[in-house]
Amino acid sequence: MTPDLTRAEWRTSTRSQANGSCVAVARNLPGVVAVRDTKDRTGPVLTFTPAEWDTFIGGVRKGEFEV
Repeated sequence: MTPDLTRAEWRTSTRSQANGSCVAVARNLPGVVAVRDTKDRTGPVLTFTPAEWDTFIGGVRKGEFEV
């Protein structure tokens, strides 16, 4: 089932680049965190449960995805 994103409040990081190479995240929806490419605002949206998103952000903060 696709969540209703009509009330999504999209936010980008204050560290995002001026060229739009970043993602926007909506955390205001019940039971879902939505992520999209800021260059393609009508394109596909990835959705996660809040727990999945928190786990991902925790991994980012720990440096688990550094190359």
